[in-house]
Order: sequence, then structure tokens, then C-alpha cells
Amino acid sequence: MDFKQNAATIESGTAVLGIELGSTRIKAVLINADFETIASGSYTWENALKDGVWTYALADVWTGVQACYAALADDVQRCYHMPLEKIGAIGISAMMHGYLPFDRNGTQLAEFRTWRNNTTGQAADILTEKLRFNIPQRWSIAHLYQAILNGEKHVQDIDFLTTLAGYVHWRLSGEKVLGIGDASGMFPIDEKTGAYDADMLAVFAALDEVKPYSWSIADILPRVLRAGEHAGFLTTEGARLLDRSGTLAPGGLMAPPEGDAGTGMVSTNAVRKRTGNISVGTSAFSMNVLEDPLRRVHRNIDIVTTPAGAPVAMVHTNNCSSDINAWVGLFGNFAACLGQEVPPDRLYRLLFESTLQADPDAGGLLNYNCLSGENITAVERGRPLFMRTPHSRMNLENFMLAQLYSAFAPLKIGMDILVREEGIRTEVMIAHGGLFKTPRIAQRVLANALNMPITVMHTASEGGAWGMAVLACYAAQEKNMPLPDFLDAQVFRADESTTLAPEPHGVEGYDKFIARYRMALPVEQAAGILEDE
Repeated sequence: MDFKQNAATIESGTAVLGIELGSTRIKAVLINADFETIASGSYTWENALKDGVWTYALADVWTGVQACYAALADDVQRCYHMPLEKIGAIGISAMMHGYLPFDRNGTQLAEFRTWRNNTTGQAADILTEKLRFNIPQRWSIAHLYQAILNGEKHVQDIDFLTTLAGYVHWRLSGEKVLGIGDASGMFPIDEKTGAYDADMLAVFAALDEVKPYSWSIADILPRVLRAGEHAGFLTTEGARLLDRSGTLAPGGLMAPPEGDAGTGMVSTNAVRKRTGNISVGTSAFSMNVLEDPLRRVHRNIDIVTTPAGAPVAMVHTNNCSSDINAWVGLFGNFAACLGQEVPPDRLYRLLFESTLQADPDAGGLLNYNCLSGENITAVERGRPLFMRTPHSRMNLENFMLAQLYSAFAPLKIGMDILVREEGIRTEVMIAHGGLFKTPRIAQRVLANALNMPITVMHTASEGGAWGMAVLACYAAQEKNMPLPDFLDAQVFRADESTTLAPEPHGVEGYDKFIARYRMALPVEQAAGILEDE
């Protein structure tokens, strides 16, 4: 990166901002014309389980966004000795799905129900049957229909229903729009029109429980935009909301807001057909860009889209790294009791690298990492659970390998449907997320679990905020080429990556683990009888 050119970019107001509200962190990055990160900021937050609902308060959304932006602006001032006064283009991304309803005055009508909730089983089952299309419990339409079935009073006052990214974008720009990838997690999309499927909208509107309401489902959903389209501009009110210091000027171009799945596809250059990516964090999901439609409806496979509108088969799991993080924290506490303060990155590396000495099947140990419910394995209420038999080989290396094996287990079950039943093959499968910071360990485990080569790109660590900034750059282009070509030709021209192939003994070991995992699932399912304190 060239310091003078970056300073000139900031001073001219052509730098591009991407913000992503993830499950545990809000991150902002500022990039230059070469898609390099020139400043960043972040804010750590956490969801709360309130009255049985996983949620974030909207006041906390703005506390986090403002703190994140302030940290980025401070980074600009510290590195380039100038204030951040103008931004050329802005993109907002956030965790997909969920339920955020508002009335005509913009008043929030119900708590934000995140992707993590699995309380809409009745609605999801009915809608899947009526629409002949898989409707997961996480989707906005499932939350809405479940609220109707529950007789929740707020439903009659709904004027606008959106996702978290759509909400933040709306407040910053005044535009009630959504990128097509995020919109496909609200209601099924028609690939040909790039809008919500008209026939399915009609079926939903004709449901007996829906007909009494005065609103139309087509009217309360955000307008759908593809990547590259303009989605409004940062308003004066939006600039003041984003930057509490009052330094930022309005006028920056707003890109269509997207979900974290879409930005993950962009940040790994996996938007072309026959490519795929796997994102791991609090949750985990694989995105497989389809060349042809699936042969049948699968309850564990979501059909969503890329930010450009191409169909994607998505395997989504509600749980991934949270249980590992808890155990690593416990080991950190133990080290502190011995007077050894071990930095988190080193602690993760030491524990992950211990698995190199583990038995291929994790020594017969078994773990369920379900902090919340898990739809793929029919776990209604999350109860993290570790098990072993008297003859299991209990040691640190096997214990940590069981943790990594467990993190990918529901994803493995879903991917087996695509690979074994649908015959889906990808030319490249790229993985990204915090578990891959320790080189090769989690990457090798995932390759063995899925029995396919896994690639980790060096730029993938930039994450979703960077991917959203890239989409904002794409929207600001005068003449747009197709998104896959734009990424190949301009963004990933010289990207470096590492690919690991599955190991026969590792594949065999994981197969033994997943067989035990499936066999003992009734124990994990039954553990839901334990009440939260």
C-alpha cells in the first residue's frame, strides 16, 4: 500500500466503507481503489436469550455501529493525520434472516428475532408444504407466519418487515431496499425476475390466517436489488447517526445491503456457478452456487442466491465455534491459576496443534456443541454436551479433536445430502472464518470431514466487512461487468491460497466419529428437558 495514495484517497472522499454486523463482532473497513484495507474498526457484542428469544436490542445496534465507526475514524486520524470527512460509497451487511417488523411510524413492533431462534417449526412446516419450497425456521416469512399463528397482536400494525442489514441501511439512507442475497432469506426469489416469487406471494396471501390482515405481503417486504445497483445515498440524518462527532458529510452512494452469507461469497470469490464457500463462526454454513436446480425439496437445504441473483444451495447450522471458545476460555483460566497468562491466539494455536497427535476418530470421545437449537439434527433446545465411554481414550489431543469434529458435524450431515443424494460437485470449495487462523489444523479437519479439498485464501481473513466494501465498489463502477468477472479481473487478480486434500485415515476417522454422533443424537435431543436458570 502507498501511504500518499491512501491519504489522497481519504482526502478526496473516494474511499469505500463496508460495515458488517456479525453475531459477536461489528466490523468496519475502509478500502482504496485496489481493494486494500486502509483503516478499520470493530466492536464486540453478544446476543441475549430473553424470554426464550435470541435477540439484540436495537439501541445496542447503534451503540455498536457508532463505536465501530468511531474506531475506524480514529484509525484514519492516527495513520493518515486527517479526519474522515467524506466517503465515496458505503455498504451495510449483517447476519441474515430474522424478524424486524415496524409500523407506519417506524416504531419497532416486536423484539428482533435472530437467525438463531428455532421457534417457528409449525410455520416452516406449513409454508414448505404450501409453497412446495423449503422454508427454514430462520427465514423472515416463517417468523411472520408463526407470529400470525400465535395470534401476536403486533402483526396487524406491520408496515415494513426487514432484516438487520435492511434496517441499518434504511436508517442511514431512507431507502427500504435489500440486496437479493439477503432478500432470499426473507422470501423465495424468482431467479428470472430477480424479485420475490409472484406465485408464492399469492399463495401466502391466500392463506386463511393471512387474509384478515389489511397489509399485503408484497408491500411490507423490502424492494429487491441486485449487486451493482444503486440503493440510495447517505442522508444528513444518516451521517449524523453513523458519525456522532458530526464530521462525516452526507452523500455517499449506498450499495444494496447484504447478508453475511453474500459477503462471504464475495470475500472468497465464490459467486460463479460450480464454486462454493464455507463460513465458520458462531454459526457455520456452506454456499454452493448451483448450475442446475436440485431434483427435490430438502428440509435441510436452503435455496438462496448470490448477491448477483444466481441460485445457491445453502447448508446452515446454528452452532459452530461457541462451544470451542468456551472450552478454550476454561483452559485459559486454568493457565491463569498456574500464573501463566497465555494470549488467546497462542492458546488456540497450542490447543489446535495438539490434535496433530490425536487418534483419527478422536479416541472414541463424543461432543455436541449445541449452544442453541440445531435444525439439521432436530435439536430443539441447545445443551452443549460432552460424552465418553469407560474405554474412550481421554486426553487433551483427542478432546480438542472431538471439539473440532463436533463443530463441523451438522454441516457434514447437510453436505452429505448435496453430495450423495443430489450429486453436487464444486470446482473449488473455499473456507473462511476465525477457526482457520491457526494454519492448516481446522482446514485439514474440514477436508477430512467433507472428504473434499478445502482451500483457504489469504484475503479471506479480511471477512464480510471487506466483502461488503467490495460490493460497494462494484455499485460505484460506471460500467458494471458481471459480478463474477469483476471479482476475477479486478479484485482477486493475484490472490494466494492454500489447498489441503482429505487424508484417507482422517476421512475414516471422521466417519467413525459421525456414526457415533448420529447414534447418540437422542441423548442430546433429550437434554433439552433441562431448564435454563
